[in-house]
Amino acid sequence: MKNITEVTMFVLKGFTDNLELQIILFFLFLVIYLFTLMGNLGLVVLVIGDSRLHNPMYYFLCVLSSVDTGFSSVITPNMLVDFLSKNKIISFLGCATQMFLAVTFGTTECFLLAAMAYDRYVAIYNPLLYSVSMSPKVYVPLIIASYVGGILHACVHTLATFSLSFCASNEVRHVFCDIPPLLAISCSDTQTNQLLLFYFAGFIEISTILIVLISYGFILLVILRMRSAEGRRKVFSTCGFHLAGVTIYHGTVLFMYVRPSSNYSLERDMIVSTFYSIVIPMLNPIIYSLRNKDVHKAIKRVFGKNGFINKVSFYS
Repeated sequence: MKNITEVTMFVLKGFTDNLELQIILFFLFLVIYLFTLMGNLGLVVLVIGDSRLHNPMYYFLCVLSSVDTGFSSVITPNMLVDFLSKNKIISFLGCATQMFLAVTFGTTECFLLAAMAYDRYVAIYNPLLYSVSMSPKVYVPLIIASYVGGILHACVHTLATFSLSFCASNEVRHVFCDIPPLLAISCSDTQTNQLLLFYFAGFIEISTILIVLISYGFILLVILRMRSAEGRRKVFSTCGFHLAGVTIYHGTVLFMYVRPSSNYSLERDMIVSTFYSIVIPMLNPIIYSLRNKDVHKAIKRVFGKNGFINKVSFYS
């Protein structure tokens, strides 16, 4: 064992070695990243800049946008550089940092989506008591707990993964340092790591999905009891978009991490993980503001002051 050289850096192989295809992918993901930044940071500016959006629903949306911005920024800039570089190298520490931040933001988003579903239930079930039921004493701890849960989950997997030995190969068949592709190249026994991934990710997914389903189940009962057809249509349409966003995100995460290791396919998993970590953060601002008239009005108030809204259509 003394003659085995430990890996000190990794090579992220990415999607392809074809130069022309790499250039096409570079511009594609550059556009996606720019839209992600504009959409998510735009929502943050709206919530901070418009006092009429200063309520728990939009605070949650603001935090979700900041998480999506961080999630995409941890992965996309490095991936863009790799598309134009011959040496797609990332240091051991850089790889560990990227995994820690990616798992933190990904897990935090799971908890936030559950908290947002509960928030919508409270707002629709008893709107008159919404400001009392979702006071700062309630929504601030929910936001903090989401981040703390994400950090703790990331600590478990980062420490468990990078305590392994990497001596057979340093080529990671992925665009970023994700857990499954790193376990695949380790020369240590990874059974414990695979169990940790399955049970921890499984518990987080099942618990947060149950909260979402129960919350939207009660919301559906409230909708069915509404006398106004227009009110039912409005609430159902808005919640439908939200539920679609939650389903897409949790569906891809479940596919990636909560399954037997024998079903892993690095090429297929790379596409799926790219979708939930890069594409979904771009879609979330559209999903959560497309049917929201308050957001549309806030855009006109904040950006329309200088005539900016007349030149740019911001997700409307």
